[in-house]
Amino acid sequence: MMNGKPYPIPETWTESSIGKTVIKTKQRDPRKKPDEVFKYVDVSAVSNTSFKITDAAPTLGSDAPSRARKAIQTNDVLFATVRPTLKRIALVPPECNGAIASTGYCVLRCDKTKVEPGFLYSFLITDHFNARMAGLERGASYPAVRDSDVTASWIPLPPLPEQKKIAEILSTVQRAIEEQERIIQTTTELKKALMHKLFTEGLRGEPQKQTEIGPVPESWSPITLGELCGKPNGALQTGPFGSQLHKNEYQEDGIAVVNPTHLAGNRINHENVPRVSEQVAQRLGKHRLRKFDILFARRGEIGRQGLVTEAEEKWLCGTGCFLVRASKPFIDNRFLALYFATDRLVKWLYSHAAGAIMPNLNNAVMQRLPVFYPDLDSQTTIIETFATIDQKLSAAERRQTALQDLFRTLLHELMTAKTRVHE
Repeated sequence: MMNGKPYPIPETWTESSIGKTVIKTKQRDPRKKPDEVFKYVDVSAVSNTSFKITDAAPTLGSDAPSRARKAIQTNDVLFATVRPTLKRIALVPPECNGAIASTGYCVLRCDKTKVEPGFLYSFLITDHFNARMAGLERGASYPAVRDSDVTASWIPLPPLPEQKKIAEILSTVQRAIEEQERIIQTTTELKKALMHKLFTEGLRGEPQKQTEIGPVPESWSPITLGELCGKPNGALQTGPFGSQLHKNEYQEDGIAVVNPTHLAGNRINHENVPRVSEQVAQRLGKHRLRKFDILFARRGEIGRQGLVTEAEEKWLCGTGCFLVRASKPFIDNRFLALYFATDRLVKWLYSHAAGAIMPNLNNAVMQRLPVFYPDLDSQTTIIETFATIDQKLSAAERRQTALQDLFRTLLHELMTAKTRVHE
């Protein structure tokens, strides 16, 4: 029996069940050859965002888990039947030909006289197919579907040339997305390496001195964060306590409240920020943000931080954050935010945070945080260097987002025949 037909299809298309478009695959137990090296694709080895096999490490047959049974080859389509709403779906690349996949996958090997592998793969990543599979999940603690649920499901079948064209269009956009991902990864690695170099050697590769955070340029001056944030103009404080800001005071519109989840990459994410009324914000006036304040996550994932820009001015520091407002004329807070983002400062924070299970920062720890800084001209040069890198990163992220939006639109339009390839 064929399950599900969510939308009408053109007269030139046919329809079938997935099971009738694929051929039977074999299983192999690598433990029977304990000295043989093979690649194992576990369920977690497939990305649920890029739909790629990202981690198929070589493994000895003697180390094979009992669930490593399904032999796969190039252009097989993998669909994770365990927690399928995670959308762990992949088209097997040539480098995984001959690998072994977990029994947590349904392995679909296309009969190429009926269905193009790239088309079947594209159909499996559509929202409506995954919603249907989610509706068939069984099991409360570890929901899953059966292979038979996948193979019994309905699939529309354009003529093979049209299938190939649809797959080609979608894969072209996916390759463009992957190219932006590579640019983002390479630029991020460059930024990290440059941060390490500049904050240990300075701009001119000068001699170094040893400090409690490691080597720093010899000419850089020492100070503590507590001294930098001294009154009357500075501030070093936690966000409002839960008794000061209640859940029932949050609302759809109003003044945004920044929580640790909104801090990443020295920036403040504007998505899904909770809000409160202006009246509540005025009551919590000491927690209002100013341009170039720096926010830290004070518990849990220590090291999350973000620099306040004009866009977040007059927002509120949330309960789980720590507000840093330096007030000295010899420090540019933008330099300070970059300094705080270095790996060794994050390591220092972790080593001094209180609490073994849930690390958290307190005022005493933040007061002692060591800061080393160069002259203002050098600070400005460092800021401008990383601003250029961040602009490149932001441009690549915008292009990636635009391409992802395009992919989602094309996937829906092409797979439902709302847009045809000849159009």
